[in-house]
Amino acid sequence: MAGLRVLIAGGGTGGHIIPALAVARELMGRYAAEVLFVGTERGMETRLVPAAGFPLHLIHVGPLKNVSLRTRLNTLLDLPRSLFACRKLMREFKPDVVFGVGGYASGPGMAAALLEHVPTMAFEPNAMPGLANRLVGKRVQAAAVNFPAAAKWFRNVEVTGVPVRPEFFTVPPAPESPPHLLIFGGSQGARIFNITLPGSIGALLDAVPGLTVLHQCGARHLEATQAAYETSGANPARWQVSAFLDDMPARFARANLVMARSGASTVAELAAAGRPSLLVPFAAAADDHQRHNAEEMERAGAAEVLTESDLAVPGKLQDALIALLGNARRLKSMAVSARTQAHPDAAQRIADGIAALAAQR
Repeated sequence: MAGLRVLIAGGGTGGHIIPALAVARELMGRYAAEVLFVGTERGMETRLVPAAGFPLHLIHVGPLKNVSLRTRLNTLLDLPRSLFACRKLMREFKPDVVFGVGGYASGPGMAAALLEHVPTMAFEPNAMPGLANRLVGKRVQAAAVNFPAAAKWFRNVEVTGVPVRPEFFTVPPAPESPPHLLIFGGSQGARIFNITLPGSIGALLDAVPGLTVLHQCGARHLEATQAAYETSGANPARWQVSAFLDDMPARFARANLVMARSGASTVAELAAAGRPSLLVPFAAAADDHQRHNAEEMERAGAAEVLTESDLAVPGKLQDALIALLGNARRLKSMAVSARTQAHPDAAQRIADGIAALAAQR
């Protein structure tokens, strides 16, 4: 479609921006589209979007959920100004479609599109939609979701999945022996993992012959986590603590089991790689969306779920890990189930949907 212009509204975390960038690349490659991002200065879009070569327009708006009353009031005061800025941007850029990806800028961006009568598609990577998508879900013209459970919040919805790097789909099955556990706390690490795992590592290594463990803990927690593992007395040849992990497809390839949070991007990568997982949702996540994501993976047979409260129960975490790592048949079954949740053509399907929406205008 010649001359296609798309405004992508939203951001904040990598879970919003990375899929959005994948869709933007598809739009450029397949439709020679002109793409403009709108975000806020507090989000990861300020770094990732320009680095990917796309223009970024910033508006001033903050969070409404899980924040202090003062912050909520400031955000409510900012909303009219951010909405005005987005309407002005619509008139200047003249997009054929607005694609809302969630996050702070998504709400004003999609609201402005509706007021300016610009066709709008919402993207929802989580099983429980965020506030912005819940508010506009029945008003937008189309939606792309990751989990069928989210479909009820939208109209003209398609289960497309979350775009992830193609390398995850070519991850081979993990070697059965010796078993390897990857503990992935996200780019910043998961503090509760860093506190809990060192206390379980000795019993875990004793119970699972040949097991090795790689624990990604985040740069801020490296020294304390390393010291806690050393204090445990566990064989240092069988565990490793790292501040940050690159080349995640290669890390997944070695892992028989992944212990992780359950953000949308993480579960999408686990599905693409066909990796069984023990998921521990972040209890303070907005709208408890990580719990909903984890429960969807558990229902599919791809994961087991523990709560943060479970990790405080002595022995519960190590018992869960020992049971999983000691059952190769179960891990194979979970791996197969994980693959059923994968969507290798997600970015293409979303881009095609955006183009089709523009063509209807």
